[in-house]
Amino acid sequence: MTATPTHQRLQPEFRLLVFLVSIGFFMQGLDTTIINTALPAMAQSLNENPLRMHGVIISYVLSVAACIPLSGWLADRFGVRNTFFAAIVIFTLASLGCGLSHNFYQLIFFRVIQGLGGALLLPVGRLAMLKIIPRVQFLSAMSMMSLAGLLGPLMGPTLGGYLVEYATWHWIFLINLPIGLLGMFVTFKAMPNKTEPSVQKFDLSGFILLIIAMVGMALGIESLASREISRNFSYILLIAGFVATGLYAYHAHTHQNALFRSQLFKNKVYTIGIIGNFFARFGGNAIPFILPLMLQVAFKVEPFMAGIMVTPVVLGSLFSKPIIRPIIQRVGYRHFLLINTVLVGACIASFSLTTADTPMWLRALHFFIFGALNSLQFVSMNTLTLKDLPQQDASSGNSFLSMIMMLSMSIGVALAGTLLNIFTTYYGTDQITHAFHTTLICLGAINIITAYIFSQIPKDMPI
Repeated sequence: MTATPTHQRLQPEFRLLVFLVSIGFFMQGLDTTIINTALPAMAQSLNENPLRMHGVIISYVLSVAACIPLSGWLADRFGVRNTFFAAIVIFTLASLGCGLSHNFYQLIFFRVIQGLGGALLLPVGRLAMLKIIPRVQFLSAMSMMSLAGLLGPLMGPTLGGYLVEYATWHWIFLINLPIGLLGMFVTFKAMPNKTEPSVQKFDLSGFILLIIAMVGMALGIESLASREISRNFSYILLIAGFVATGLYAYHAHTHQNALFRSQLFKNKVYTIGIIGNFFARFGGNAIPFILPLMLQVAFKVEPFMAGIMVTPVVLGSLFSKPIIRPIIQRVGYRHFLLINTVLVGACIASFSLTTADTPMWLRALHFFIFGALNSLQFVSMNTLTLKDLPQQDASSGNSFLSMIMMLSMSIGVALAGTLLNIFTTYYGTDQITHAFHTTLICLGAINIITAYIFSQIPKDMPI
């Protein structure tokens, strides 16, 4: 008698569902990268300072982070198909609004709405696959879907540069319309509306505290160097963020229906992983924003060429995927994260050595190395964080990690933008290259310091 295989190939009846979820994954992955090379052109069109345009990224990412806790509850309450369809509709209509925006504030408004849709796309799509596809075929389904997640970031920088150079920046958003319409059509053909028979009451008070905490910290940092916003208001935002964080910690400990219960943090490795993810992502998440900006604003590279130049970052990420598991099995999480965190920080700081005259081959190699190191960092941190969670905490633990990842991205970009504006004021606009270089050194130093967090990983922790 032959044993039942642990993993099976995906059956044809589920391929359309995986294709549908891949559409959402592709749209989200493309949107987070296509905009980076377009920021200077957008700034010129909207009569804004290019160094202020990081708000376009922060507004989207922060909205995603704030709305992730909603995704699971909405899917359970209204069904995965209805929630996923609503996510695609919101994301597509908001993309249209972004493409038709006439000023900076209109664009920020529609980016926030777009983030609401983006927050639901991937978590709800993944949840639908988990509920509908048999577990023995789930690995095959996730592998197929991950290809779409890789295609978006791979195409994004070059496509964004091409569109703003040969068309207009509006098309980096309008390109989502045909993809979204396809997703809407396929949703009702491919996805049953699975619901849960009983759903707990939503933790509205905890959700509000989380939003205040995230918005306060991210926008407080982002506005510190702003000339339009007073320094006192920035401090008020930061204080509100920290106070809301403390209040939520108390709420999570005392409220039975809290979105994220405090018992999650009784797991030492999970706690280290969350703190490490939060701080060690600042620099790595800021680089996709700051490198295309430096290439175009400081080195005067055309948008399309800037997009091509940063493609090796994604190629380095692809290269790292097969080697992460054997490396960790050989050296363990503690040694690997201690060393790799320092290497990522050193690599970020070393971008300060590049100039407009740096040879193309050397720049490509530099970007490739960073992409590989950064991907190794993210994958190893995520795996460490979730590996020892008990089954009953797996869902909330994964959702909290996803929220922290997006929050760290928004704060990382906000921090990079704030530092860049501070150093531009200090050096003067005629020394903009020095401002970029000093910002990169600071971001690298922060990353190196956070290696201390991973020194708290138990030395005898099993792999």
